[in-house]
Amino acid sequence: MSYKLVDLFAGVGGLSYGFAHDDSFEIVAANEILEPMAKAYSLNHPSVKMYNCDIKDFGLKNLTEDLGIKEGDVDAVVGGPPCQAYSTAGKRAEGDERGMLFQQYYRILSELRPKLFVFENVKGLLSMQGGKLVRNIISLFESLGYHVDIKLLNAADYGAPQIRERVIIVGNNFGGAFPYPQPTHYNPEDPSSFKKGLKPYVTLGEAIGDLTVIGTNEEGFEYAKDPENDYQRLMRKNAPARIMDHNSPNNNPKLVALMKALPDGGTPLDVPIELRPSSGFANCYCRLWWNRPSTTITRNFGCVSSGRCVHPKSPRPLSTREGARIQGFPDDYLFYGSRSDKNLQIGNAVPTFLAAAIKDSVKEFLDNPDKHKLSDANHGELLLPLDF
Repeated sequence: MSYKLVDLFAGVGGLSYGFAHDDSFEIVAANEILEPMAKAYSLNHPSVKMYNCDIKDFGLKNLTEDLGIKEGDVDAVVGGPPCQAYSTAGKRAEGDERGMLFQQYYRILSELRPKLFVFENVKGLLSMQGGKLVRNIISLFESLGYHVDIKLLNAADYGAPQIRERVIIVGNNFGGAFPYPQPTHYNPEDPSSFKKGLKPYVTLGEAIGDLTVIGTNEEGFEYAKDPENDYQRLMRKNAPARIMDHNSPNNNPKLVALMKALPDGGTPLDVPIELRPSSGFANCYCRLWWNRPSTTITRNFGCVSSGRCVHPKSPRPLSTREGARIQGFPDDYLFYGSRSDKNLQIGNAVPTFLAAAIKDSVKEFLDNPDKHKLSDANHGELLLPLDF
């Protein structure tokens, strides 16, 4: 059986990638407003009907006219509105229109009436307006008759070489509790997180160690060595003859000197005062750790003044390809546009390993909905991951 799926706010296709390699799912359509992202999505998912438009202009009417899809034909809807309005790294302005795009998600759910939906976003969503916003979002979804579950998941727990927490809201019309995926990895620096059968977190070095260590204003088309672990082998499974997008910008000599002086995991406070930037380095101009997962990469991971993204062994920010590796995109995955366009596509994506774990749970639920039925006593009970 094949389940029909629609991806909203699809970006470059991180969530779609998690579902696309399972024959149990057919991604019939995707929506993305930004043209470079939409083009990149279509390069990697050519069989999916891409609607490159404002989500306000997308809905069941389009799917009916173009694909013959009617209400109830779509089994699952996935996606999450742009996260900047909810991110703790942003200004979190309550009047930001991007913070209201969940209403468009709700509208499309009301039109398509899928059996299940997955709404993902940043951890900051939980604390917006003191928790009021997330409760309002859940109430809207419940008003359509969905049972709603919510949980905070960390991509590193599922094999991504990155600490990246995402809020995953799942609704279903079977009246069942969603079986969130169980972690496959643990943090070796936190022994309390160890459980039998789990693997240690994938480190940044394990994720990118086979790529050439280039300097500032350099590029590397060849691999530095043969793959040394399962992660690298997976990333290179269908790799092209030449590595794409593994290059670095031409930073000024003072900035290069600062980056050279940074120790592993270091900040500007760890370097001589004459090398430090004049201001604004609370979590910028910072080096990543080689033997830990990356911290959360952002849309500006190629700019060292925007977050912790200095390469552990080289005086430069991460390359586009290194960012793609951290997000779990294999080396044959294509991006489109300028360096900043590509980095935006990567930094905004859902890590593919997290997407695949969610996919497995969605499949298990859709295959066996009766197995997860709630008793009358528990039906409708909602447990938020944080107290407000």
